Amino acid sequence: MASYIVMEPPQAAAPGEARIVHDGFTLLAFLFAPFWLAWHRLWIEAAVVFALQLLIGALGEAYGQLLPASLLSLLVSLYVGLEASALRVAGLRRRDFTEWGVVDAGSYADAEARYAAALEAEATARPAAPVVGAKAVSGVSQSAAPALGLLGYTGH
Repeated sequence: MASYIVMEPPQAAAPGEARIVHDGFTLLAFLFAPFWLAWHRLWIEAAVVFALQLLIGALGEAYGQLLPASLLSLLVSLYVGLEASALRVAGLRRRDFTEWGVVDAGSYADAEARYAAALEAEATARPAAPVVGAKAVSGVSQSAAPALGLLGYTGH
């Protein structure tokens, strides 16, 4: 099973606009690093990777060290492939997306289905706010104590 990070849009967006990001190595990001970053609207990262690969290639050509330059360029691409999901999540956070949680699933479609099921279960489990006098009490639920005092999840 793979892990998928679910990022929810800002409150003004439609509820079905959540982004589900595979948490793991991304082959296309490794093979086409600057293009993959640009495709996912990570413009600054794409420009930095493109400029870095150009600089490495130019220095390797100027000093006649093509093998080390190729290996360094490969390392840059490997870094992008390994950190692709973290870069995407950081880009979504800059656009005011919030992390809903992590879904373990066998495929992207399964992750979407599990996320939708969790949203539906959350919506049906949320009781209506009880009315006390003329004022409604807020529906803020008290979450249980963190597991072993290590994790402070808010009940998602």
